[in-house]
Amino acid sequence: MTRTAIVTGASGGIGQGIAERLAKDGFSIVVHYAGNRAKAEETVKRIEVAGGKATAVGADISKATEVAQLFDKAESAFGEITVVVNSAGIMLLAPIQKGDIDNFDKVIATNLRGSYLVMSEAANHVVDGGRIIVFSSSVLGKSFPSYGAYIASKAGVEGLTRVLANELGQRQITVNAVAPGPVATELFLNGKSEELIATISKMAPLGRLGEVEDIVGIVSLLSGPEGGWINGQVIRVNGGYT
Repeated sequence: MTRTAIVTGASGGIGQGIAERLAKDGFSIVVHYAGNRAKAEETVKRIEVAGGKATAVGADISKATEVAQLFDKAESAFGEITVVVNSAGIMLLAPIQKGDIDNFDKVIATNLRGSYLVMSEAANHVVDGGRIIVFSSSVLGKSFPSYGAYIASKAGVEGLTRVLANELGQRQITVNAVAPGPVATELFLNGKSEELIATISKMAPLGRLGEVEDIVGIVSLLSGPEGGWINGQVIRVNGGYT
């Protein structure tokens, strides 16, 4: 039986790693991208070279019509949807006192509204017994200055996760959130000095930043048969960064 996974934000970073890992696990992959089709096609090519099946589909996840089209195109390409992983997100930092409502709205639109729309469509399309996995962040436990909008968006995602798990339980669909600590991706490293990166690395007892491979393993677990009894959880994959 064909198993299909939609992975949002799969043109790079953690999303790309998840797409490649789930393809290795035997899923046909819908590689979602927001604006960079070329990078998404690179992900597709990497999957195909490794013997998997994938297609790239663009969408702005903050727009309901585009999210609906993403799911329709996924079903047209590969049939029934088994797993949805929403790893797309943005991080714009500013002190709350600054009152930067434009950046706040952008973060909420992508990270929270986008998660809500993807989760809603997933609830209507994922087969019984399927999996829905969304992304939060371990930074919720730190409350760093300037992270107000980002933390607000991810706190909302965690709330949605628990509610949707309750709503879909009778269909044996699990809903979980993965909350990474700092991971050495472009999103995290961009704009940070080597000194700051070194300082953050030391915050975890294991003394390093996370790697993409550290995150994709738990997504693979949650997507497979061994993850069937994990439901409504926020799993903090962070090397002890609390």
